[in-house]
Amino acid sequence: MMARPRNYRASSRKSSYSTLVFAVLIMFTFVILFLLALGILSLPSNNVSSSRANDLSSIVRKTLQRSGEDGSENERWVEIISWEPRASIYHNFLSKEECKYLIELAKPHMEKSTVVDEKTGKSTDSRVRTSSGTFLARGRDKTIREIEKRISDFTFIPVEHGEGLQVLHYEIGQKYEPHYDYFMDEYNTRNGGQRIATVLMYLSDVEEGGETVFPAAKGNYSAVPWWSELSECGKGGLSVKPKMGDALLFWSMTPDATLDPSSLHGGCAVIKGNKWSSTKWLRVHEYKV
Repeated sequence: MMARPRNYRASSRKSSYSTLVFAVLIMFTFVILFLLALGILSLPSNNVSSSRANDLSSIVRKTLQRSGEDGSENERWVEIISWEPRASIYHNFLSKEECKYLIELAKPHMEKSTVVDEKTGKSTDSRVRTSSGTFLARGRDKTIREIEKRISDFTFIPVEHGEGLQVLHYEIGQKYEPHYDYFMDEYNTRNGGQRIATVLMYLSDVEEGGETVFPAAKGNYSAVPWWSELSECGKGGLSVKPKMGDALLFWSMTPDATLDPSSLHGGCAVIKGNKWSSTKWLRVHEYKV
C-alpha cells in the first residue's frame, strides 16, 4: 500500500478553512445586499451637494417622512434647520396646557417691551420692538422648573446659566426688528457673561405673519416646506412659523466661542391673529438671580 504524503492532512485542513472563509464572505455579501434592498442600509453618497452644510432641502424630506406617521401631532422630535446660524426646532416641546399656563401667569403683569441701549447697557423704549412682555423668575414654581429642566436637557446648558423666562405678546402690526441677542457692552455681561444661546418657545399659533426670521442665515432657505405660507417679511431670510408648543433653539456664538453675526434675527409683524411666545436666554457662566 502506498503511503500518503506527510503534508496531505495539513493541505486538507487548509483547503477546508479556505472553503469556510469563502462561504462566510458569500453569506455576508448576501445579507448586505438583502438589507440594501429593504432600505435598512444605504451606501454613502459621493454627491458633494448632498452634504453641504447649508443645503436645507433635507428639511423637506424629513417633514414629508414625519407627516405620514401615526400620532405625529404630539410626537416630540428635533429638526435641524440651519448650520449658519446653528438652529433647530424641538417640535411639541411644550404641551398645550403648559402654553396656556404661561400665558395666564404672565397676563396680569404685561408691560411695553424695551430694548437694551448699546451705550449705557440699560433698558429703553424703542420703535424697534413694539410688543408687550414680562419676566417670570427662574424656578418660580413647579411647572416653570420642569420647563427649565427640559431646556437644560435640550441645550446641555445648566439651568443655573439661564435668565428668567420672558413672556411676550404681539398683536396685529407689532414686531421686533432684526437684532442680536448677544451684547456689545460690558455692563450686561457682568452677570453670567455673554449670551450663548436662545430658546424661543411658541405659546400660540399665528394665523398670518409673526415669523421668526434670520435675514443673515446662509443656505437655500426657500427650500423649507412652509415657504409658500410665509409673509413677505418671512421670505426675507430663513424663517420659522410660530406653532403652539414648538421651541426654536439658536446659538449666538460659534463653537470657537466667537460671536455669530448670522444669528441676526427678528420677529415679523403679526398680520392676522395674536402671537404669544416665551424666551429663555442662556449665558456662558452661571446667571445669578
